[in-house]
Amino acid sequence: MSAQGAAHKETPKETFYRQFQGTVANLQEQINHLANLSAVAGERHDTIEHILTGISRLSNEVADAADYVPAYDQRTYSQALKQLTDQLNEAQAQFRPKSRFQFKRRNPPSGGDAMADRKNDARYMLPAGGQDKSSSPSAVTAVANANGSKLSSEDHKDSLSNLPSVPAKNYNEEIAKDSTDSRVRKPSFSTARDITLSDHEKLHIILPLSASRATSAGALTNMKGCIVDMSVPTRVCAGGAPFASLALKNISGSLIVAGHVDGPVHITGLRDSKVLVVARQVRIHECENVDFYLYCASRPIIEDCKGLRFAPAPKFHSADKDESTNMWDQVDDFKWLKAEHSPNWSVLPEEQRITEDVWKDKVPGHPGAGLDDILSTVGIGAEA
Repeated sequence: MSAQGAAHKETPKETFYRQFQGTVANLQEQINHLANLSAVAGERHDTIEHILTGISRLSNEVADAADYVPAYDQRTYSQALKQLTDQLNEAQAQFRPKSRFQFKRRNPPSGGDAMADRKNDARYMLPAGGQDKSSSPSAVTAVANANGSKLSSEDHKDSLSNLPSVPAKNYNEEIAKDSTDSRVRKPSFSTARDITLSDHEKLHIILPLSASRATSAGALTNMKGCIVDMSVPTRVCAGGAPFASLALKNISGSLIVAGHVDGPVHITGLRDSKVLVVARQVRIHECENVDFYLYCASRPIIEDCKGLRFAPAPKFHSADKDESTNMWDQVDDFKWLKAEHSPNWSVLPEEQRITEDVWKDKVPGHPGAGLDDILSTVGIGAEA
């Protein structure tokens, strides 16, 4: 072998292609084996959730690779992901129960039969000497004039505004009432203005890209033993939109992947949890024994806290940010005014940090790994 051949090093573009092909092949194999999985105990459902998460992750990685993958190749990768999604949809369609009742379409009568039917139909009967104007383009106008009130465009708007409003969808109620055996929930929030999650226990909640329509504000309240991942709809490179603001309150024994926030994040009353957030400003109040993985463009502020540990956000979640502007370890304790370092917070040792591969591969979930397994992997005990 020549020295030149031995010295060849795989380029980032080649590495991405190889890894992409391998992941797609693995997901295709899982789709092909769905029919062999049991629907009992949620085995098939969990595998489908894992496949969907894998496709979403690949989509994010394609967007992240824009620096070294040409636009043509990106379109090819996107088309491959679309085909993969279509294959999954076709496979899922085979498992859906067929409806027992279907309307039968009546063939319209033809020729003279149609005219005879119309002649005998009271809806088409006219007064003597009358003329059928139902097919005339001006029939609606004529009816309006006959009533002495031709509808203007403003009248039309008023008539629409008087219609009863459709009540907003209660996504929290939908999450709580989900009857599947799986603890995974993926509320769309496609009809909401903001994202509010509250009063949940022992659930793995993953927000899909459709939730990006509701990121004007976000709030998580009263969560226990949960995993909440809001990263996908808040990542611009994935087609999402960052939160304008975010509030986390009264959360214990949970892993919160809060995603990207353009404005402030207010965190109050958290216990025994892990939080990942990419934000402009972070304020933390009355929290205890919480690990924070941050990208913060300003100095994080803590107040009335103890046992807090800080680490930089993993690159998988902050690839579009400049590491040199991250002030994750420049924490201001407003209740500690002495010159020496505050005893209420510390830097999380590197060997104790959640690794990149865990954030990327374990936290989103995979077949065979339940909620408690993932929480245990990131160092959150079942007793929390």
